[in-house]
Amino acid sequence: MLDLAGELHRWIEEGRAFAVATVVAVGGSAPRGPGAALAVDSEGTVIGSVSGGCVEGAVYDLCIQALQDGETVVERFGYSDEDAFAVGLTCGGIIDIMVTPVGRDAPARPVLRSALSAAARDEPAALARVVRGPAELLGAALLVRPGEAAAGPSRPGSGAGSYEGGLGGHAELDRTAAGEARALLDAGRTGTVELSADGSRCPGGVTLLVESSVPPPRMIVFGAIDFAAALVRVGKFLGYHVTVCDARPVFATTTRFPEADEVVVDWPHRYLRGTATDARTVLCVLTHDAKFDVPLLEAALRMPAAFVGALGSRRTHADRDRRLREAGLTEGELARLRSPIGLDLGARTPEETALSIAAEIVATRRGGTGTPLTGSGGPIHHGHAPRRTRGPAVSDHPAVGAR
Repeated sequence: MLDLAGELHRWIEEGRAFAVATVVAVGGSAPRGPGAALAVDSEGTVIGSVSGGCVEGAVYDLCIQALQDGETVVERFGYSDEDAFAVGLTCGGIIDIMVTPVGRDAPARPVLRSALSAAARDEPAALARVVRGPAELLGAALLVRPGEAAAGPSRPGSGAGSYEGGLGGHAELDRTAAGEARALLDAGRTGTVELSADGSRCPGGVTLLVESSVPPPRMIVFGAIDFAAALVRVGKFLGYHVTVCDARPVFATTTRFPEADEVVVDWPHRYLRGTATDARTVLCVLTHDAKFDVPLLEAALRMPAAFVGALGSRRTHADRDRRLREAGLTEGELARLRSPIGLDLGARTPEETALSIAAEIVATRRGGTGTPLTGSGGPIHHGHAPRRTRGPAVSDHPAVGAR
């Protein structure tokens, strides 16, 4: 539900009653992953999506019913071969959806208000909710923030830290759940955790959906050219915090890049070495000038980043590769470089080139092949199936804000 944080926080502040439907589990091919949400207020206003249209009508009805009876329910939607007109997913997948009423006096409303407020401000926070277990615990919520002073119960040495709200059961369950939620928050992931009702880490008693909200990932575009202006627009559309960097002050201006979050005038390699990157950061080098590219890529390929790509012809790439090898980069470091950047779309204009670059970024992030779906025979949706491990079962679905 944190993917609707801006609107839902406004609804709470306005005192509205509403019901929220959240995807809590996915099997097979499904259009939305865990955490995707649809909400309906008492006036019938609807926001969000849980399936891209397949079951939205039925979920809307469930939300209206939840507002009337105040009951949290979990419903499964799949494809029915016996009844082609039954409500279900035409893609053949299965999704479990939890529908929770959030009335004005709902017990979980205060913690949901805090969670939505944090997510709306791009503050890191993890919301854990019971999605399977005893009926009296279903929908109970707990909020964890990183590194805050004790705002709720905590146990010294537990590693769980502070938390707000509770799961309505054993105090040990709250402490263990807070610790597991913080682990997912630290990893920037949304996923499920299986615990026993007494708080031990034995699966089978209670399943939690933990939604992590983290600040948007960074996209840093080096080279203040017309291709960069188009890429900034696409990066913002994909949810990145976009920075443009160029050493030439006449080109690196907010007038030329009004949609960028930051425009920096500095030598690219110097700026990169002094700024923060992490495993979600995207670095796009559009300068295609050796005096900029080589020292910049020498630093970039040795730093945490999800994607490092560089613009240029194949001749430019070959020269760049030779210079980087002479600078001492290893085969493993060079293998991280996507060059020439972008997928083969036959792009010509800056906008088409930006689309080509964005397509490669998405394919790299999601594990896509970049090949046409027509005739491929492979799965359409990647990364929704959870990885079951000892302790939490972590979904490949990224955190809210990590779009």
